[in-house]
Amino acid sequence: MNRKKAILIALFLFTISIVPFYIILVRSKKGEAELSNLTQMINQKSPIIAREPAVAGTFYPQDPNELDHKIESLIAGINPIEVEGRLKILLVPHAGIEYSGAVAASGFKQIEGKDYTKIILLGISHRQGLDHAAVFSEGAWKTPLGEVLVEENLANKLLDEQGIIKDISAHQNEHSLEVELIFLQKVLKNFKIVPILLGQPSDNLINLLAEKISSNLDSETLLVVSSDLSHYPNWETANKVDKETINSILSGKKEIFEKTLQKLENQHYSNLDTCACGENAIKVGLKVAEILKITNFKKIKYENSGDVTGEKDRVVGYAAIGGWNTQVTLDSESQKEALAIARQTIQEYLSSGKIPVITPQNNALLSPLGAFVTLRKDDELRGCIGIFEPTEPIYQVIQKMAIAAATKDTRFSPVLTDELKDITIEISVMTPKQKIIDWKQIELGKHGVVVQKGFQSGTFLPQVATETGWNLEEFLGQLCSQKAGLPSDCYKDPSTTL
Repeated sequence: MNRKKAILIALFLFTISIVPFYIILVRSKKGEAELSNLTQMINQKSPIIAREPAVAGTFYPQDPNELDHKIESLIAGINPIEVEGRLKILLVPHAGIEYSGAVAASGFKQIEGKDYTKIILLGISHRQGLDHAAVFSEGAWKTPLGEVLVEENLANKLLDEQGIIKDISAHQNEHSLEVELIFLQKVLKNFKIVPILLGQPSDNLINLLAEKISSNLDSETLLVVSSDLSHYPNWETANKVDKETINSILSGKKEIFEKTLQKLENQHYSNLDTCACGENAIKVGLKVAEILKITNFKKIKYENSGDVTGEKDRVVGYAAIGGWNTQVTLDSESQKEALAIARQTIQEYLSSGKIPVITPQNNALLSPLGAFVTLRKDDELRGCIGIFEPTEPIYQVIQKMAIAAATKDTRFSPVLTDELKDITIEISVMTPKQKIIDWKQIELGKHGVVVQKGFQSGTFLPQVATETGWNLEEFLGQLCSQKAGLPSDCYKDPSTTL
């Protein structure tokens, strides 16, 4: 009996010891599962926002093969116009490609195979009344030709609480940017987009958006402005009205464009609803051109729907227009001649007090470009003076700045004729100044910088950063304090102009 009790007690103790172990084991496995699920939730990215095509099957074919063939046929055989410089602004129409496709194709042919990696698509909402700039700031856009990602970093740089905001819903049913995208997919590779829609923006918003775009329109970025021209007059009136509108755009001046449209509207042409449905987008584009000193605008192609369909009683006008940055660079031969001109000019001026009359051999020296002339003796600065935005050819600028650097730099005594043989000359060619909104966009060694606040200003050429090894904050701090006599952190002050 005692032995049976002992066995029962032993079994009971074994049972109560194993049950907690089992419970702990089960809980442990359940905890591992919960931890695994939590880890998967953390690692799992939010689904990408993808805009589906809104007008496939109406404005262009829905079938990918048919669409590809159609755009290919529109682009094939077009010879791009030859223009010096790099295309920075492209105005193209956005009607159904059966109507405006040939004009749009002529515009996009200009960038076929080029190395643009970022496209800012700017248009007008035809479906919503917007008082802000609606930026599609993340995700991707789909067309029958595939998917194109949004350039989110660039989009975020453009956003501003004063009216440039993230607004994806405004884009869902709008056609004006989608029609441009299918052409971009045919002529470019490896690019991303930033779609922006406007409605009836204030002048302040137009200017703000233009400044934001200008500050980010680098060599890899193209601004595509989407707009048709005259709506619904007869063929003869459309040709007349559109010619004036196009000429005003070719001026590169926002004010001329605005005055021209006002004059045309005051003529009360029969059935003329608008001279340009993307009027406000064009205004932004022209303001960008003014900020960046883009003055070389060319008409690429024009026609209206009557030219396509033969129905000339009621038409819509279409134009492709480009704005090129005509930045001129000096090749090695031009650089050698420029240095020779500077030395000859200083030599003759120090000897006779006269500026020699020179006829450049290289045409690049006839371009109106700014320049800084720097003199060094024994690797030490001996004089440096320049100008950014002249109205005369660069060879004449070089002559004047060379004389000024040798005789009028108040930091040094005038250069003597005998020491000229020991002086080396450097010439820095200046592109037009561009206002910088975000100082972090400045690229050391590439950008020269002018800081200005009130009547105080200072300039550093690009090579200063390279020669000193300063980081960006040190570079700007020294510019503020050393050159402009301002606090070293003045570049962070919103009232300071960079």
